Amino acid sequence: MADIIRLKKGLDIPMFGSLTDNIVLDTGTRHCAVVPDDFPGMVWKLRVAVGDSVQSGDTLLSDKTDPTVCLVSPVAGRVSEVRRGERRKILAVVVECAPLKQEELIAALPAKPLVDTQGEATGETLKPDFSTPDATLRTLCYSGLWAMLRQRPYDIVPRPAANFRDVFVTAFDSAPLAPTVIEAEDRDDLEAGLEVLSSLTAGKVYLSTQYGAGITSAVAEVHEFDGPHPAGNVGVQIARLNPVNKGERVLTLDGRTAARIGHLKRTGRLDFATRVAVTGPEVETPQTVVTAIGASIQSLIDGNLKSPVEGLRVISGNVLTGVKVNPQDGFLRFPYRQITVIEEGDHADEFMGWATLSPKKYSVKRTFPAFLAGLKRPFNFDARIRGGHRAMILSGEYDKVFPFDIYPEYLLKAIMNKDIDKMEQLGIYEVAPEDFALPEFVDTSKLPLQKIVREGLDYLRAETE
Repeated sequence: MADIIRLKKGLDIPMFGSLTDNIVLDTGTRHCAVVPDDFPGMVWKLRVAVGDSVQSGDTLLSDKTDPTVCLVSPVAGRVSEVRRGERRKILAVVVECAPLKQEELIAALPAKPLVDTQGEATGETLKPDFSTPDATLRTLCYSGLWAMLRQRPYDIVPRPAANFRDVFVTAFDSAPLAPTVIEAEDRDDLEAGLEVLSSLTAGKVYLSTQYGAGITSAVAEVHEFDGPHPAGNVGVQIARLNPVNKGERVLTLDGRTAARIGHLKRTGRLDFATRVAVTGPEVETPQTVVTAIGASIQSLIDGNLKSPVEGLRVISGNVLTGVKVNPQDGFLRFPYRQITVIEEGDHADEFMGWATLSPKKYSVKRTFPAFLAGLKRPFNFDARIRGGHRAMILSGEYDKVFPFDIYPEYLLKAIMNKDIDKMEQLGIYEVAPEDFALPEFVDTSKLPLQKIVREGLDYLRAETE
């Protein structure tokens, strides 16, 4: 029987636009993209040129220092664009494809020449091989699946040569309007993926599931989590099961990625399909769309919005940690599970403004009448921050939604002061930006806490490794 861990700290944000049972196939996508910024920790080098023909699984980018780590094309087609930003930084590699067909979203990996860590050809070609730990690493790197894994500390794509104390897999998402991560048909692939992951560590594989999910495993140690968001965050699960200490590394990933790994092992074919929950108060019919990894946003929301797109914020992900994308030419971003659409709120006109006593206004504090209803009914959120930036207030408001044995305000101050000793003492090795999403939401000072933590982790890694 799975161990049950109950969390009290946290917050479930009630929003309109929750998912329905409606499932449709995306037939409108003509472009898919790989965005290097979704895979931090590596310096990605372009391996294709505009006009090149590619197959599903062909390498688009690889790490500059270790070319065995690849980002691959999710669809067959032609490289139509390489978007660049300042100093020619690669923002996205866009592949133009034919209309999507569900049976084509699961494809065999194309044969490709292997290179060593110096980029020299080995004379071999890639074939999925999980017979040994080294072969497993090589297969995961060339298939693009390794880039979907993360390492704690630093929340980055891990180096394949590193030693990992344990592996943590989260099989559910507790964020606002989040979809189910593991469906019944994914169970066999998940178990096969857990078996593969067990070969990458001398320690344990931990599988965290939602309370009552009934997921079992003969390979992993299963724990059920009960409580509000962020119960589904892998950082919270690590903190409750086996925290990360200085000098240790652990692998983390979601259950969908583990199932993709298992599917490759079981069938020799890579699953580029993803089930995307199109949600939010501005979506006419919230639904699940079956599409390809990195699909264009426009095809996923076209004709399914309540208002003109000009006044809306389209988020790839959830409202707490997702990325704002351009609905005309943006793409689905990793981890490819959700789109949320809310109003920008730029032209909102409320009677009495912030002082209104409207029961439609949400607040985590006992300031508005809606609190009397227990904040259980859904609310219509927009993108306004509803306040002004000011110095951090040590009021303890972060602690109410932050289920770590850490003093968040003091850790944030240490990060802003670039005090490495205090950062380490206060637990920076345990956290990632997503763990500060709820404190950022309730923050009276309206500080960009996730950005601060990301910069702190990058600074620490640059100074200590």
